[in-house]
Amino acid sequence: MIDFFIKVKQQEAQNLPFVIYRKPNKDKLIGYFQQNDHLYFSENLEESGFVFAPFDNNQKLLIPKDQAVKLESKMSVVKFDTIATEAIPRDESSKAAFEAIVKIAVETISNGTINKVVLSRKEVIELPEFELVSVFTKLVQTYPTAFCYCWYHPKIGMWMGATPEHLLNAKKKSFYTMALAGTQKYVDTVDVNWGRKEMEEQQFVTDFIIDNLKDITTEVSVSSPYTLQAGSLLHIKTDIEGILDQDSNLEQVVAVLHPTPAVCGFPKAVAKDFILENENYHREYYTGFLGELNKKSSGNGKLQSDLYVNLRCMKIENNNTSEITKASLYMGCGITKDSVPEDEWKESENKSITMKKIVL
Repeated sequence: MIDFFIKVKQQEAQNLPFVIYRKPNKDKLIGYFQQNDHLYFSENLEESGFVFAPFDNNQKLLIPKDQAVKLESKMSVVKFDTIATEAIPRDESSKAAFEAIVKIAVETISNGTINKVVLSRKEVIELPEFELVSVFTKLVQTYPTAFCYCWYHPKIGMWMGATPEHLLNAKKKSFYTMALAGTQKYVDTVDVNWGRKEMEEQQFVTDFIIDNLKDITTEVSVSSPYTLQAGSLLHIKTDIEGILDQDSNLEQVVAVLHPTPAVCGFPKAVAKDFILENENYHREYYTGFLGELNKKSSGNGKLQSDLYVNLRCMKIENNNTSEITKASLYMGCGITKDSVPEDEWKESENKSITMKKIVL
């Protein structure tokens, strides 16, 4: 693992692109280290490499497999001191503005224009002693069930996250995806009760995915909803699997799924317009997607893509004129007709705490 992180530091010092990541419930670190600083894009998701796509446009960034060195390393356990939840600073400065937007959203939903919309906010914190390797190591150890990554390109910036949400796993014509919604704190058990608002939100996501996949699939199976633990939070999850029809491809499935109702809303186009008009900031790669694209499977040699929704993430910024590094944290909440603005603010605070625990 030491050699792996030496390569990370060398790549960072040389201002060359890279991505390092750890898949859920695995103990292997994987890295793609690009050998030049060119900005590559995926045109149709038929390329091989690691894709990093934004929320609201088609410029899907790519670290191509044939332009990068790939390294793997077994993870080792490092002991970290974790800051107590009570000691984590809260930011109340944007509370009123966020609750006001939620109120507008609830009114819009009540008028019948939208069924659900996901609203988010950005919180910027200072990190005087940020060190990439230690923060990433802490991230992967704190969230073993999440897809943990650090992505960097000198022309775009650095992003890091621990996302609980799979967008898509595709092997030839078979695929797996999930519906994920609802949030509450984890307190010793996953055997919890969910309210009507959360169950309704989850059903919106599930129904949307199933309904929109029907025209490009020959078979779809759906699990019953169950509770998923993601760090200190709980969500409702439904597993969805299926087989694509002969004329469909990966790009079509991604177009159906992204952005999902879990990060955008429903109906998708109307909800997205509401977000772009009301959030008052640019999400960039938050609620986009990322992951392995057309990687050859070691088991059977078939191409496999493994993509995740970019949640529980942060953008790391250092302008080189100050020793202070800044992190932009992103938190979203699913809004339905039963949403209470103050409760949604508290949910967004809980989500910010999950990332602050890593960097503070």
